[in-house]
Amino acid sequence: MMKFAWDNYKSFAWGKNELRPLTRNGHIGNMFGGLRGASIVDSLDTLYIMGLMDEYNDAKEWVETSLDLNSNGEASLFEVNIRYVGGLLSAYYLTGEEMFKRKVMVLGEKLLPAFNTPTGIPRGVINLGSGTSWSWGWASAGSSILAEFGTLHLEFVHLSELSNNGIYTEKVMNIRKLLNKIEKPHGLYPNFLSPVSGNWVQHHVSIGGLGDSFYEYLIKSYLMSDKTDEEAKKMYYSALEAIEANLVQKSPGGLTYMAEWRGGILDHKMGHLACFSGGMVVIGADDGAPEKRQHYLDLAAEITHTCHESYSRSATKLGPEAFRFDGGAEATATRLSDRYYILRPEVIESYMYMWRLTHDPKYREWGWEAVEALEQHCRVEAGFSGIRDVYAQTVSHDNMQQSFFLSETLKYLYLLFSDDDLLPLEDWVFNTEAHPLPVVRKNCLQGEGGTHDKATSE
Repeated sequence: MMKFAWDNYKSFAWGKNELRPLTRNGHIGNMFGGLRGASIVDSLDTLYIMGLMDEYNDAKEWVETSLDLNSNGEASLFEVNIRYVGGLLSAYYLTGEEMFKRKVMVLGEKLLPAFNTPTGIPRGVINLGSGTSWSWGWASAGSSILAEFGTLHLEFVHLSELSNNGIYTEKVMNIRKLLNKIEKPHGLYPNFLSPVSGNWVQHHVSIGGLGDSFYEYLIKSYLMSDKTDEEAKKMYYSALEAIEANLVQKSPGGLTYMAEWRGGILDHKMGHLACFSGGMVVIGADDGAPEKRQHYLDLAAEITHTCHESYSRSATKLGPEAFRFDGGAEATATRLSDRYYILRPEVIESYMYMWRLTHDPKYREWGWEAVEALEQHCRVEAGFSGIRDVYAQTVSHDNMQQSFFLSETLKYLYLLFSDDDLLPLEDWVFNTEAHPLPVVRKNCLQGEGGTHDKATSE
């Protein structure tokens, strides 16, 4: 599947951000400013891990010769960070190729002006050329978005590690300090915060889009720090407690789901994006209170089961963008605008973590169902495409092969069917675009001489 997706991207969209497989051309879009080649940077580690070396070498050569970081467009700080910074960091750590490190250092520096705000909470959009930044026009009252400013930590810690410059870690620690300090409604973190006043802008809370990866990065920051970042640990388990108290629900049909919260009123809907949370809860199961370990394993399994139901209850066996639990039907999309599937990875991501941590064979069975559905409904003559309605017998394609399909969906499927020692979870933490970053072990390297601690470097 990866080779097919990649070969078609290479044939019809090389150097563009994404392939449009029906029209056989490339798509640039406006998310990455003037940056190009998103599918290439997102695929480097997947190609390498899968041993597709010719393809990896083509990708590497493009990055070396054609990835132009002197772009002048308006870029999403979040998207550039998770796809480009994350992709280049992983490529460097997996291969040791210095060129990736040089590129990511240049790019990292271009993101710093976004933090020049009264609070240090970055704005969402940055011009990579001029360094000016602003907030998304649609975000209420010029606010910054929790999932955007809260999903920089893993990459920025590694930018500091590689550059020996603490500025990156300082920027993300400053965000965390502010979040710790301000009042949280019921212990919950709303999705919008003013980068000027440092106050919440409205009380909408979601584990899906706008909130999702903030929570993921709390537990992953703790794990990536070799379990030394106690503040991240404390924030994660407190947030999870608030989520359980306020958002986790059980439907009449017995399905556990995470509702959204709007100023105290629950909206009984769960987004596909929120389906990453089964995987999140299971990777955090071991480090909470010992008496809660089984509870977390059960919760993770229940959420992952619900997300699988959203797939198995559709005609295509692929899940909708969002599904509801009000008025009879459960785990299904009611409105037409929620019925699309754009090759998203979150459900498969949770299968992969659940498999790794429980080895229950059903997770591989569920993953294989997804493979068969992708092959049957999303594979077209020149690549893979999202579909507009997962409930329709005859599918209508959206003509877009998302870069995250190559970075995340196919990587997590491959890992689900691989042995546990391929990117073992004790050594690697995946960023929210599935780019693996190594756990930072402070006891490994001592002083400048780089003498290794025997115990950690067999």
